[in-house]
Amino acid sequence: MEADITLTVDGRDCALRVDTRTTLLDALREHLRNTAPKKGCDHGQCGSCTVLLAGRRVVSCLVLAAAADGAEVTTSAGLGDAEHPHPLQQAFLDHDGLQCGYCTPGQICSAAGMLDEAAAGWPSAATPPDEGADAAPALTAAEIRERMSGNLCRCGAYAGIVAAVEQAAASGAGGVHSGAAPQKGAR
Repeated sequence: MEADITLTVDGRDCALRVDTRTTLLDALREHLRNTAPKKGCDHGQCGSCTVLLAGRRVVSCLVLAAAADGAEVTTSAGLGDAEHPHPLQQAFLDHDGLQCGYCTPGQICSAAGMLDEAAAGWPSAATPPDEGADAAPALTAAEIRERMSGNLCRCGAYAGIVAAVEQAAASGAGGVHSGAAPQKGAR
């Protein structure tokens, strides 16, 4: 069975017909040729395919494209560009938060979503019980590691990733709207 759906991907409206079993990841990569989200484990365990769906981070291999009909999807490619990188992208470069780079797009989208979640006061398993009820929890290295634990780096660049997220957090960077450049293809 097929379905006609629309997505707004990195600011660009897209219409496509997909098999109702198609994942959001496959719709992005195979139908729309957006290769920013990477296909890693294809089981939701590595986080390489993380994107922002309506501003919330999701592993796109576990979301059906038909279920995302009408939604706004932001990939790491939509956060910034080579001339105007998102503060997270710049921080990853500044702190060498990548080695092979395969997990980097998912790490950056996850970090963008995580910073917004923390700013909204959402606690994590690492948040002290007396913190985070009325204010954003302090983003310590332990807090960042816990919040980013769904994203794996096979190269082991975790120290640089944590330092990059700390830098971005200190600069006030967050999700979709923190980039310095307008989104590609935005109307």
